[in-house]
Amino acid sequence: MKDTKLTVTNELTAPLNDLFGIFFEDINHAADGGLYAEMVQNRSFEFAPIDNSDYQATTAWELSDPQSLRVADKDPLNTKNLHYLTVDAKQTATITNAGFNSGMFYQQGEQYNFSFFVKALNGTQEVTVQLTDDSGKKIAAPQSITVESHQWLKYSAQFTAEQTTTTGRLVLTFPEGTRILVDMISLFPKNTFNHRPNYVRADLGETLKDLHPKFLRFPGGCLVHDGQLDPDNRGAMYRWKNSIGPVEQRPARRNNWGYNQTLGLGYFEYFELSEDIGAEPLPVLPGAHDPHHDREAPIAQLGDWIDDALDLIEFANGSENSKWGKVRVALGHPKPFNLKYLAIGNEEVGQAFFDRYPYFHKAIKAKYPNIKLINTSGPFAAGAEFERGWKSARENHSDLVDEHYYTAPTWFLANQHRYDSYDPKGPKAFIGEYASKKNQWYNAVVEASYMTGLERNADKVGLACYAPLFCNVDYKDWTPDLIFFNQSEVSPSVNYYVQQLFMKYQGTNNVDYHLANVPEAKVIDDGPLNDGLSPQADGTDVKFENIRLTANGQTKQFKGQSLSEKQTIRVCSTDADDYEVAFDVTKVGDEPKGAHFCFGEQDLDNTFTWVLGGWGNTDSMIRTMTNGMDTDWTQTSWTMNKNQTYHCQIKVSGRHITTWIDGEKMNEIEIPPFVVQPMYTNLTYDKKASQYYFKAVNVTDKQQEITLDTDLFADGSLYQLTGLPDAENHLGMTNQIERRNVPFSGHQFILPPYSVSVLMSTKQFRTQ
Repeated sequence: MKDTKLTVTNELTAPLNDLFGIFFEDINHAADGGLYAEMVQNRSFEFAPIDNSDYQATTAWELSDPQSLRVADKDPLNTKNLHYLTVDAKQTATITNAGFNSGMFYQQGEQYNFSFFVKALNGTQEVTVQLTDDSGKKIAAPQSITVESHQWLKYSAQFTAEQTTTTGRLVLTFPEGTRILVDMISLFPKNTFNHRPNYVRADLGETLKDLHPKFLRFPGGCLVHDGQLDPDNRGAMYRWKNSIGPVEQRPARRNNWGYNQTLGLGYFEYFELSEDIGAEPLPVLPGAHDPHHDREAPIAQLGDWIDDALDLIEFANGSENSKWGKVRVALGHPKPFNLKYLAIGNEEVGQAFFDRYPYFHKAIKAKYPNIKLINTSGPFAAGAEFERGWKSARENHSDLVDEHYYTAPTWFLANQHRYDSYDPKGPKAFIGEYASKKNQWYNAVVEASYMTGLERNADKVGLACYAPLFCNVDYKDWTPDLIFFNQSEVSPSVNYYVQQLFMKYQGTNNVDYHLANVPEAKVIDDGPLNDGLSPQADGTDVKFENIRLTANGQTKQFKGQSLSEKQTIRVCSTDADDYEVAFDVTKVGDEPKGAHFCFGEQDLDNTFTWVLGGWGNTDSMIRTMTNGMDTDWTQTSWTMNKNQTYHCQIKVSGRHITTWIDGEKMNEIEIPPFVVQPMYTNLTYDKKASQYYFKAVNVTDKQQEITLDTDLFADGSLYQLTGLPDAENHLGMTNQIERRNVPFSGHQFILPPYSVSVLMSTKQFRTQ
């Protein structure tokens, strides 16, 4: 076989613009207890059962004498956060906070800034503040703070740690007879990222900066639109105006991931962070619609929501003489943030959002025509809701459409050409959330192969970001994640280094090139979807009846089944390429779930499933399970009602699947063959650096070689990532893959098994 040969024409093609960036959402305690450097948990005594059923006002605090220390709300520091601690010490009393994880991280020689708001009730009071470890051992010299004012007043102190510990405690001691009110107890490391007050952890900030992201999407995610419509409601959607200004006046909110969100890390800090890491800010605002709870503002009352969007743009870009520009200046940022992108809605499903989006779009474009507006296509990669989002984007001339998918690696390999057929003249795709289910090296390499396709289709794909970004290892809500941490350590995942490579060496333009004599692709699976047929309960009691299989010209009927919880019964199997199954199903349980019907079932870890109900009982979906990793291929909104019998049909023809419920077509999808190419490549040029970047990904267990029929890289350099397929970084074990950055010469480019590589030219070639 002839050598694979790379030929370069030098012609610049599509610009890549801000293609690869990052997405921040306060999930997995990514903000409070994570990126936000505040060390005290529940600093304002605002935790409540609305956040988490286990929460109460003193959660995370240890009170030595509950009779002397009580939480009240009659004389608050402000009307946004009503709760505070009343101290009426009958004897010496203490309160202790361990922060997050196993305790606060105090590092020897580092300084920590303490503050709290206090109101004295009778005369001068003394409060002793100490930093200790979990055994009570002093980490810094205690300090005594004298409280005199009978009005709420902020007091502060600074500590220098004399020892290092990860089990740190903050202890406040109130002598017998102390009568004061206490609120907003705060402890910050002095050394925050870029040394800004009320800001982010230095190590996590540096980890983000080292990625070289082109944009930062924030603040979510599902938390953007999950909540009440009233911005003053404790359970409200995320409203940006609540997140700016003095931190003590920012109202705590229910985070939909099951904990409290202080909003200490707010919109101003997100804009600052974007600036500090060199990324374009990309805020996401709610579109007056909560798809999780079927709430939406009446169209006649959209004014406040639209004003929020217009005011945010003015806050970011307005002059110092504008209303919201003045607010930005007062917060310490005279220059505009130069906002270019704005998303309305996140993973929206249902017509209610798309009835409202045009009002936002029209008002924003009328006042700010240069803002690139991002529409949404729901949380699935295909199906009725996905198409509804794209239809809205085309009709309203949205600039981008937000697509989300979390799937098995096989989906990414099967969809390498997903964007080849997208219209370059229509809205561009924004892959706002994606990941391949695991943080192992094989997954990361497959993601890299997919990213070469995103680059190649830069005329149709505008933006892309892996998700989620952060995970505090002791508070996992979701995996996989890009960066893992606890209170003292940071461990970038192996996927992180793939993202870093593509961001750092993205380039400004694609370059025309040709690969000749590429080895044939390996077909892993292109067969029919046959094998076992199994009805299954999905977290509730269901009854299957009249199960019939039609295959090879014959129809067989099988006994009905009553199932509960996750019970599965295999009724038969088929070896036919084309077949139909019909059944009646009735939900008899009360849980907000439904049923599954599995087909093409090899075993529980490898099967196709028709999901009837799903999460929240809202979907009809076709799902695959591949080696224990699930992928939702297509979705239509649908709900299974209790005690209603549904007549269901599924037709499988080769790899084509169609489903009907009561005669109405619900899902239709062609499952592409699972094919592995010997290599995935792309070539870009960076006008600023005058460098070429040739990326090559090998997802196989065989070494591949490319002969370079060009002198572009004859005296260049090679950055290469290699590892075992199951390599996975953990705290304390963060070097499970090999990262090489070495000079490159000659014309033979070796791609080791399971590798991601970029060749960089060092000569400043001129392009045509």
